[in-house]
Amino acid sequence: MSATFGNNIKTTVFGQSHGHYIGAVVDGLPLGFKIDMDKLEEFMRRRAPGKKYTTKRVEGDNVEFIAGVEDGTIISNTICAVIKNKDHNSTHYEIFKDIPRPSHADYVANIKYNGLMDMRGSGSFSGRLTAPICIVGGIAKQILQERGIQIASRLKQVGSEIDEAIDIANPDMEVLEEINRKNVPVISEKVEARIEKLLEGIREEKDSIGAKIECFATGIPIGLGEPNQDGIESILSSRIFSIPGVRAIEFGLGVEAAYMKGSEHNDEFKIRDKQVSTMTNNAGGIVGGISNGMPINFTVTMKPTASIGKQQRSFSMSKKESKYLQIEGRHDPCIAIRALPVIEAVCAIVLLDLIDIL
Repeated sequence: MSATFGNNIKTTVFGQSHGHYIGAVVDGLPLGFKIDMDKLEEFMRRRAPGKKYTTKRVEGDNVEFIAGVEDGTIISNTICAVIKNKDHNSTHYEIFKDIPRPSHADYVANIKYNGLMDMRGSGSFSGRLTAPICIVGGIAKQILQERGIQIASRLKQVGSEIDEAIDIANPDMEVLEEINRKNVPVISEKVEARIEKLLEGIREEKDSIGAKIECFATGIPIGLGEPNQDGIESILSSRIFSIPGVRAIEFGLGVEAAYMKGSEHNDEFKIRDKQVSTMTNNAGGIVGGISNGMPINFTVTMKPTASIGKQQRSFSMSKKESKYLQIEGRHDPCIAIRALPVIEAVCAIVLLDLIDIL
C-alpha cells in the first residue's frame, strides 16, 4: 500500500480520519518560494466540512508546518505539514467492524488486512485524507500562478441539474474563481437555486446524490507530457482516481465524441498574429498525451455519498447472515461540493511535476 506519488515533486500523505493528525511530506518544491498563507487558508476552507450543504463535522483544517517552512518561506527540500483532527466521534463506527457499509471499503479492507486496519471514519480510505492533498496542491497552485498558469473549477452538474455551458477553448477563469465563493459553485443563478432545492430535499430524505466537476488549467506551455503511459491524461487520470468517490474522468468533449464525426470533433488549426492555436478545444488541450497550448479541460464524475441515513441491506461478517444497517453520523448530501479544491489540487500537483520535468 503506497501513499507516495510524483516524480520531481514527491508527496506522501499520512494519517487516518479519526487519528490525532493527518498531513503530508513533500520533496522538491522550490526553495525560497514565499507561500501566501492567507490564500492557502482560503483554499483549505473550500474543502473543509461544516458549511451549508456539507457534513456538520466541524474541522478548521488549520495547517501547521512542522518542518521545511519558516515565516511562510520554503527553506528545505523536504517540508512537512500537519492538520490536527478535532471533531470526530468514533462510536458510530463500531458496528461497521462486523456489518459493512454498502459501497464503502469496510468489507474488502477487512478481508485484505485481516481486520487490522483502523477503519474509524473510513480510516485511510476517507475523504478526510484529501485535506493534506489540498495543502500541497494549494502551494502548487500558487507556484504555477507565478508562472502564468491558472487552475479553476466549477460544479458542472448535480443530479439532472446542469449548469450553463462554458467555451472550453476560452474559459473565463475570473468567473470560475468568483463562483467558488458560493455554497453551490455554478455560474447560472437559476441552476444554483434549483440545486439548492434539490440538496435540501436529498438531505431531508437522508439520501445523497452524484455530480460532475469541470476543471480548467490555462497558460499551459506546449510540450508537457509524453506519449502513451506517461501522457498527461494517463498521469492525471491515475491521480484523480486516487480521490475517494471518483467514478469517471473525461477530457474535452469526452464521451460525446462517440456521437460525432471526425469532421466535427477534430480541432482545426488557426494562425493569429503568427501564433498557433486551434479553432475548438474538443481534445481538452492534450493530443497524443502532450499539451498543445490550449486550456487543459477535464470533467470528473463523483458518485453519491455512500454514507446515507436510509436503511440498507448488508450482512454480519462474523455470523454470515443478512442484516439491515442504518448509518448514523454526519455526512455530505453531495461530496462533489467539497471535492472541487481537491480536483484543482491534484491537477496543480501533476502539472507542476510535469513542468519541472520539461
